[in-house]
Amino acid sequence: MTNPLLQKLHPYPFERMAALTKDITPNPALRHISLGIGEPKHPAPKLVEDALVGSLKSLAAYPATAGQPLLRQACAGWLERRYGLKLDAATQVLPVNGSREALFALAQTVIDPSQPGATVVCPNPFYQIYEGAALLAGAETAFANSDPARNFAADWGQIDEATWARTQLLYVCSPGNPTGAVMPLSEWKTLFELSDRHGFVIASDECYSEIYFREDAPLGGLEAAAKLGRTDYKNLIILTSLSKRSNVPGMRSGFVAGDAAIIKNFLLYRTYHGSAMNPMVQAASIAAWNDEAHVIANREQYRAKFAQVMPVLTPHLDVALPDASFYLWAAVPKHIHGGDDIAFAQQLLAQYNVTVLPGSLLARTAHGVNPGAGRFRMALVAETAECLEAAHRIASFTQSFKAVP
Repeated sequence: MTNPLLQKLHPYPFERMAALTKDITPNPALRHISLGIGEPKHPAPKLVEDALVGSLKSLAAYPATAGQPLLRQACAGWLERRYGLKLDAATQVLPVNGSREALFALAQTVIDPSQPGATVVCPNPFYQIYEGAALLAGAETAFANSDPARNFAADWGQIDEATWARTQLLYVCSPGNPTGAVMPLSEWKTLFELSDRHGFVIASDECYSEIYFREDAPLGGLEAAAKLGRTDYKNLIILTSLSKRSNVPGMRSGFVAGDAAIIKNFLLYRTYHGSAMNPMVQAASIAAWNDEAHVIANREQYRAKFAQVMPVLTPHLDVALPDASFYLWAAVPKHIHGGDDIAFAQQLLAQYNVTVLPGSLLARTAHGVNPGAGRFRMALVAETAECLEAAHRIASFTQSFKAVP
């Protein structure tokens, strides 16, 4: 027997990209550079490594699913320092094994598939976990396409009232993946009003919140709620992670925070699901959340990297510095394969041995278009020299095509 819902899952973008490039032999004269996967490559902080090594003896005991009180307090303390918010560490904060795991599990907690037409709304393009979580929870999906005219913000107006009425969960991602767009307070106000009207939960994926290029840090979901007087955080859960903030994707550590009633049910689900965090990871996470110096240094490294890469790319591509995150969301020039993002990525790999991710693989066709088509994502996660070399190769690749007047 097999769960029939598994058949609804789509291949992951990287799996599709692998299939699209399996017959390509990259230029052997150039070493491979991947800008495809958003996996941080900066060194992990020494304080995190020291905490891991120093807590080896903690493996002698089963960890609690709720996490150590010191960890929940560290998470709540970070929220207070970062956003000026005071949350109850015991009831409004819960450690999780990375935001990906929590994004998936949350849908299983809040979706009631017995309701006709149960729907999960997602931005488009999007992180594919949103869709997979919805489908395996027995829900339908609806997509709000990004709008290039508004810095690639999701156009929530594309979702009609009948769909909102069936919606049980809304995923938002701010700063966004792949666009880096940050949601303003006005957009949050609109979504909160829709949530109040229809009763759906908002899950705010904020794992890129600490990598930004402007003076002001990105607005967070809980912060937006507090600014609008919603201090009970009704039907709102934010999800964040140490993977990007602290360069420890292998630790699989993050936390969720918000509505205490949802947190309570989520803890119950996770208790049965076997989602307790490794005690060593908890100790290292406490060290990471309590330290900001390494985060500031990491952010400055990204800023310096983007400052060097952008002047190489902008003369040849329609690409702008994002509000935040470590991605560039570029348009394929129309005179190169007619703006076909897949053909562009295939030929770039073949000729210059650089991997980028075609934008159409990150989106679904909705409202008559695929909003990722004709664009590609570059993840500038490697050290500056490698990213700069990749940028020069991409510039050379685009220059090899003669523009049509």
